[in-house]
Amino acid sequence: MNKPSASWSPKPRGSAVAGARCPRRPRADAWGAVLIGLALVGALPGRATAVDLIPVDPTQQKSFGIELAAPQAAGETLTRRYPAKVTVPNRQMRVVSAPQSGVLSALLVAEGERVSAGQVLAEMKSPELVDTQSQYLESVTRLGLAESELNRDEQLHREGVIAERRLLESRSKQRELATQVEQRRQLLGLAGLSEEAIDTLTRTRKLGSTLPVHAPIAGVVLELMVSTGQAVAAAAPLYRVAELQPLWVEVHVPVDRVEALKVGGRVLLPGLGTQGTIITIGRMVHEADQGVLVRAEVTQGTERLRPSQFVEVQLTSTAQETGWRVPAGAVVRNAGSAYLFVAREGGFAALPVTVLAEEEKSAVVAGVPSGDPAGELGPKDQVAVSGVVALKAAWLGAAQ
Repeated sequence: MNKPSASWSPKPRGSAVAGARCPRRPRADAWGAVLIGLALVGALPGRATAVDLIPVDPTQQKSFGIELAAPQAAGETLTRRYPAKVTVPNRQMRVVSAPQSGVLSALLVAEGERVSAGQVLAEMKSPELVDTQSQYLESVTRLGLAESELNRDEQLHREGVIAERRLLESRSKQRELATQVEQRRQLLGLAGLSEEAIDTLTRTRKLGSTLPVHAPIAGVVLELMVSTGQAVAAAAPLYRVAELQPLWVEVHVPVDRVEALKVGGRVLLPGLGTQGTIITIGRMVHEADQGVLVRAEVTQGTERLRPSQFVEVQLTSTAQETGWRVPAGAVVRNAGSAYLFVAREGGFAALPVTVLAEEEKSAVVAGVPSGDPAGELGPKDQVAVSGVVALKAAWLGAAQ
């Protein structure tokens, strides 16, 4: 290696001619001096290898800004951040529809309100309801008459006054009308009348045109689809109600990254301080982005999430082999290989590693078996996490 000229030396501060402005030396010049110094300190005869020692004493380590950290065992790896969308599980979503045609006379809840199961959400004026009630009461009346006739025919048959055929006809008629009453009672229930309201109608025989619309589940009103006074047809959607615990997070993961994921793996939401669990990994590749749907269920911290909200997520996958997590800046590359500078007695050794995963601010690496304990990475090692540029320059300089 060519030695620097003996005539060159950095000028001390304050040596400028009086009255002349001395320009501040760029930071790069200082680093250049550091690199040259390290290269001289670390110069070794012959070609440098992966485990060649780079001599650095504690004073030099401090002046060169070399900081150390222990590698952390990594049983799983993290992907980069992906955009994801918060959705409501299908089983927790209900669309409340108009049970019959009519006019909305009152809307009793609005978007964003929490409702309980069975709570009245709206009231309708429905001429169709009046007709349904009338048909039900007519069937009840006819059933009562048929039951009276059946009782009379049973008595006459016991006395031998009528034939058995007439008794059977009376029983058939009574059963037919009983079925009709039950059918029309079910129609009233589908229209929104409670069992108590139907019993009251049967007892009082008083028709009503007001039809209540009830919440099918407890939850939050996500959407109001109509307005007061609007005429609606039967089955027209009125509200969308959902229970927001738990929630789903859906993300499209590049197809070449899906193989490392497993159902049961964790999904982190770093911006919200919560996490979920992978419950579904899709089988179809979406044409637009060549991504595969991955769905996670979030049970903790759902109060910080809202349906249709876009969030950033990181997915975890089990490491294929024993790995160590180190800061991303600790990994240096040379000639297509990756290395860590590990503290050894008297300096640092460049240990070859295999990069298993590159995370947002860290990397998961595995040591390359060498048969030499000094050349393998372990939990008690201290890895250079800053000042690695200077160490790399010294290491490569030894090979020249």
